[in-house]
Amino acid sequence: MAEETPFVVVGLGEVLWDMLPEGKQLGGAPANVVFHANALGAQCAMVSCVGKDPLGRELRELLQVNGLGVEFISEDPAHPTGTVSVSVSSDGQPSYTIHEKVAWDYMPFRTEDKMLAARANAVCFGTLASRNPHSWESIRRFLDATMPGCLRVLDVNLRQRYYSREIIHDLLNHAEVLKLNENELPMITALLNIDGSTKERMEKLLSEFALHAVALTRGARGSVLLTQDSLEVHHGICIDTIVDTVGAGDAFSAVLIMGLLHEWSLEEISNRANQLASIVCCQAGAMASHPENLQFIS
Repeated sequence: MAEETPFVVVGLGEVLWDMLPEGKQLGGAPANVVFHANALGAQCAMVSCVGKDPLGRELRELLQVNGLGVEFISEDPAHPTGTVSVSVSSDGQPSYTIHEKVAWDYMPFRTEDKMLAARANAVCFGTLASRNPHSWESIRRFLDATMPGCLRVLDVNLRQRYYSREIIHDLLNHAEVLKLNENELPMITALLNIDGSTKERMEKLLSEFALHAVALTRGARGSVLLTQDSLEVHHGICIDTIVDTVGAGDAFSAVLIMGLLHEWSLEEISNRANQLASIVCCQAGAMASHPENLQFIS
């Protein structure tokens, strides 16, 4: 029997180095998502830009080592590879200082990117990479080039001052699925003049932007998944020792994407997404390894 053709999942936006207390780690929310989606059986590509510098060369090499192609990552000789200074609190919560005017702020939209968009089954993008008008325009052009049926997932990533009502509204209009955390929900809905309980805010987002699904992560308290006809609440997984929570939400997003593509039930998506997020919390950095017995793709 012929093997099933893997889904093509694209990360669109920032790829960078997280400068953690113990050393630098490959990161960037869309890159983290496709790292985990690749480990879960997808054919993944990252569309971004790095500097023509040693950090950029090392980043591309490490992506290849992790099974991710670099043909859609351009090089910018005028701007450095992106870095983020990360500090971690005593309870594992990260805080970020994201450096500006880096290569992914000037991400181009090329002919090869347009061709990739036309064959993508899913695209994950966030708010951070739209902080610069140049990259914002490239993201919109990529999303506009996707075919009907492509799952466009807005994985909100509110950092520092790098977002606005205009950016959020525009990206939501390009999305089919919204994923955000419990801190981001009130911030976004306040900007959009949406009020009510948590469930009511999620329902209004779902309705007003004609979304297929809204996923809310709640840290140790699990998650809430909402579609037009179903609601799934997960109460979290107890973890004895948290190393850090960097990238846990991105791992959740990867399972969410794969589950929607494979048409898993909301309960199955919820259970598996929380499981992988908890595994990431037990390791340093966002691109945590998966246990060999973790079988998500049947």
